[in-house]
Amino acid sequence: MFAEVALSISTFQSFTYKVPSNLNSIAQVGLRVQVPLGNRSLSGIIISLKRSTSYDGDIKNIIDIIDDSPVFTKELWALIEWISYYYIVPIGKVFNSALSINISNKYKPQMSWYAQYIPSENKNQIKDLKKNAPKQFQVYKNIKKASPLLLKVSLLKSICSNPLSICRSLELKKLIKILKKDKKSITNDFSLHSEKKNIQYNSDQNRVINELTKSIDNEKFKTHLLHGVTGSGKTEVFIEIIKRVVGQGKTALILIPEISLTPQIAGRFKSVFGSLTTLWHSKLTKAQRSSTWLKINNGDCKIVIGARSAIFTPLKNLGLIIVDEEHDSSYKQDSPSPRYHARDVAIMRAKIENVNIVLSSATPSLESYHNYKINKYNYLSLPNRYGKAIYPTVKVVDLIKESEETGKQNIVISGSLLDKIENKINKNEQVLLIQNRRGFSPSVKCSDCGEMAMCLACKTPLTYHKYDNNLKCHLCGYIEFKSFDNCKNCQSSNLFYMGTGTQKVENILQKTFPQARISRVDHDSVKGKLDMVTILQSFYDGEIDILIGTQMIAKGLDFPDITLVGIINADLGLHMPDFRSSERIFQLIYQAAGRSGRGEKEGQVIIQTYDSENPVIKAAAKLDLNEYYKTMLEDRFILKYPPYSWITKIEFIGPKSKSVLSLSNKIRRNLLSKFKGLEILGPAACFKEKIKNNYRYQLVLKSLKKYDSNGEKLHLFINDNFIKNNNSSNGSNKINIHVDPISMI
Repeated sequence: MFAEVALSISTFQSFTYKVPSNLNSIAQVGLRVQVPLGNRSLSGIIISLKRSTSYDGDIKNIIDIIDDSPVFTKELWALIEWISYYYIVPIGKVFNSALSINISNKYKPQMSWYAQYIPSENKNQIKDLKKNAPKQFQVYKNIKKASPLLLKVSLLKSICSNPLSICRSLELKKLIKILKKDKKSITNDFSLHSEKKNIQYNSDQNRVINELTKSIDNEKFKTHLLHGVTGSGKTEVFIEIIKRVVGQGKTALILIPEISLTPQIAGRFKSVFGSLTTLWHSKLTKAQRSSTWLKINNGDCKIVIGARSAIFTPLKNLGLIIVDEEHDSSYKQDSPSPRYHARDVAIMRAKIENVNIVLSSATPSLESYHNYKINKYNYLSLPNRYGKAIYPTVKVVDLIKESEETGKQNIVISGSLLDKIENKINKNEQVLLIQNRRGFSPSVKCSDCGEMAMCLACKTPLTYHKYDNNLKCHLCGYIEFKSFDNCKNCQSSNLFYMGTGTQKVENILQKTFPQARISRVDHDSVKGKLDMVTILQSFYDGEIDILIGTQMIAKGLDFPDITLVGIINADLGLHMPDFRSSERIFQLIYQAAGRSGRGEKEGQVIIQTYDSENPVIKAAAKLDLNEYYKTMLEDRFILKYPPYSWITKIEFIGPKSKSVLSLSNKIRRNLLSKFKGLEILGPAACFKEKIKNNYRYQLVLKSLKKYDSNGEKLHLFINDNFIKNNNSSNGSNKINIHVDPISMI
């Protein structure tokens, strides 16, 4: 018997291997195998089995079969095949992304014995134990003392050499119970502690719940766009409909864009569903990942909450998928391949498994909003905040005018915002400040010669980090560890620290409000497994007055005592050469503003900007979604960008600029089979032209939906020009294909 095996390498071809006679009876499609390739041993997955082969070369044997049973259901395998086709990625790379090599259904967690106290009414039995079996009594007393928690039996070795034997004797006397449990107690706990709430649904929530319930009971694929304003109680709606799904014996998947949102939403679900809920995220250890995957695969967990990779978790009998904050760019994996969008993959998984999917956001993406407008998605709305909460008042601070009035330059925190912060602290209310740039200063420049500290590998300014006195590149990770008190070029000490990062904001606030309890959340401060949980729990418990962060904390979080949100610089990224830049800025401002006034106290928002007349800033300040969608869709239609076209970015990368440009021009000239509605832009240098010592150029392919309704023409064009003609690489240069890119930068 012969097996076609897909390997996790950059080729679209599969490889033929002979199945040894000792593995014939267990070989199946969907099993992972270990196979030889040249001098290497690689893992792959069997994609087909056959009795004979037309290949007449030397056929090597499969070395071993990794799994006892297929690691994917037929539905998940169909999803992997679709991803391979749609995102133009070798299927081996897709399965490797979907299922890490560290995960196996042969995984057996290390187990340990635990003892549990059982209350006894027989006092004479306890007296006899104390008199006639003192060791048993000592063990019993320690187990009782630990109650209601379980006590690990091995911890009793200080009392006796063989505590398990004594525990078994106590179990026979029905004084304790012994259990074998996972040695590492893999509870996968990454959640804020949250009390179970008694929710009285309002009329809007009941309307949405009833409509979703009917659709779920219909047991057919349907995509819903849940457009709920910030603070409208979307999470409570999720909980209610998932109760229905779990009650039917089915499972549910909840996708969230970033791990920063995991602790709070996990806490809410665990308070309702307990151990039926599990988490899937990047902070899991290898053992936790394998254990969690096994529990999901065995059906021990009914609800999975996680970031984009959770779309591949092996939930069986799926009943519902929810994509929360569906607009968020974090759902798109840009690197490494496969470069998929988890929201779109979720829609396809729902279609394959014939279930309902809910896309939820306070600021839906333009694509999803357009799909509702053309009746492709069912529209559901929660137009009002829950309970007594009202919209915050919003004030725009023009930093140009403030500079003119005060005579101060490079203002970081305006007088208006400082006054409001002081007022809130005096009232024991909480403040959230957003600055979507980490570090202290994004660049350092010599005031005498104009030399700027640059990353030579990326042709980009180095960011100054004050707390460890280093210059860092946020693209490649390069760090200058030494002190840099003088300019490298002219040795001048007149260095100008340009721009503002979260560390600078924190530094200013610590000096201005020395008694305030201040904390920061960004990729520099949140490094350990539970750092995020610790900070957010402290904020939730009222132990932090001011929380500063990047976009990580600008969305999805619900803290009722936040009464002031300040956006330090709303202009960051607004004028980038990217057709989505305005959309991202509007969403960030609107979402950040929505963190304020979610309880019974009135909320306020201050937006600082150097471009107060910008239509995006003005629409965000008014919290005017209708005006925003109208303006943005008109712009996209004129420019022929999504949602009115399909786009693919072809990225050329290599160590020599001339060689990369020459390759991109050569391929541009040789592109075949152009069709009506296809527009080709470039080649042109990418905005970030050099990253990690590689130069980057790009072609942008736009196919109008008017002539290519499902994108099939564009896919065929890319396959004909880049896959069949083997144009995916050229010597030291590489070509990356980005289907539906979220950024042109």
